[in-house]
Amino acid sequence: MTSSRAQRRPHPTGKSGRNLQSNLRRRRRQKPPMQAYDALPPQLRKWLAQACLPWSPTSALKIWNNAGGGDDPSAAIVRLDSVEQAMLRRDAGVWGGNR
Repeated sequence: MTSSRAQRRPHPTGKSGRNLQSNLRRRRRQKPPMQAYDALPPQLRKWLAQACLPWSPTSALKIWNNAGGGDDPSAAIVRLDSVEQAMLRRDAGVWGGNR
């Protein structure tokens, strides 16, 4: 009996194929991600730790600042939640509702 891993077809580019089916754009990192993460406000780091999607510190901080996170962290958290939900809805076609 063969395992399910042995039955997978290789990805055409030679990559593993896992998590490569998303329609969301990929972005390049501008600086070391851990250094950027460590510089984030504590409330934003807590939100990132519980987020459903893998966020870059740069994009999360941009939304945080645009939503006024320095003055009203709770409003910024609400905005981050709404952006994440919109991204999940946009990408739902790839992953399907049966998972």
